[in-house]
Amino acid sequence: MGIDYALFERLCELASRYRPKGRTLMLGRHKLPVQERYATRYQTALDRHGLDLRLEDCLQDDGYCETFMRKLGFGEMEALDFSDYEGATILQDLNDPVPQALEGQFDFIFDGGTIEHVFNVPVALTSVFRMLGTGGRFVSANGMNGWPLHGLYQFNPDLVYSFWSRMCGCKVHGCMGVVKKPGRKDVQIAFRDPAETGKRLRGKNFPTGRVYLYYEVERLDSSQLGDRTLQSDYETRWATANNAAKTRFDPQEES
Repeated sequence: MGIDYALFERLCELASRYRPKGRTLMLGRHKLPVQERYATRYQTALDRHGLDLRLEDCLQDDGYCETFMRKLGFGEMEALDFSDYEGATILQDLNDPVPQALEGQFDFIFDGGTIEHVFNVPVALTSVFRMLGTGGRFVSANGMNGWPLHGLYQFNPDLVYSFWSRMCGCKVHGCMGVVKKPGRKDVQIAFRDPAETGKRLRGKNFPTGRVYLYYEVERLDSSQLGDRTLQSDYETRWATANNAAKTRFDPQEES
């Protein structure tokens, strides 16, 4: 797992408007390898988002990203992983629920490509929700398209709205496709909630290369886990059909 240029730019944008106050966590321990082909873009990203930083000051000798995260204002990030072979500070199998001691402990959790390698995704997402404190934010970047041999799964934007918005009652601050290998311009595709139209999202002119599903959600004071997650467009269709059926036959009109 690593923070490539595409995720570097997104984290710079996040740092320009959000700074957590409490504990922060990354799922897995991420490296920050500077890609030579985009060498000039890293400093440009820092400058574009108003961050008074030099790229060289964000790097550390072992190649990991804690210095970068700290410089951005994300605090002393802890790392949660199945194994300590990369130096994780919290050992936890995300296939299993996290212990109660971790619930509500973090103001910011970053997943730069871990959950796609976890078989029991519903448990992993539920654990992330439980670990967030009120007002805490979760930022995720996992494979959406073009990663067929990379992890166990690729993800769709409907998951963000179905699980995080409707099942958990969290606020979605952004949901987009981010191209891993940018061209002359950084390509980002914003995704609306399919429930708004009742129609499934369409991938017309969708990039053919590797694309991240990148999203940011906030746990609100009113957020709580629901009973089930249903796909947005189906849920809307079923509700519309049920309402139409009730309109056609109202038992009170028959009495």
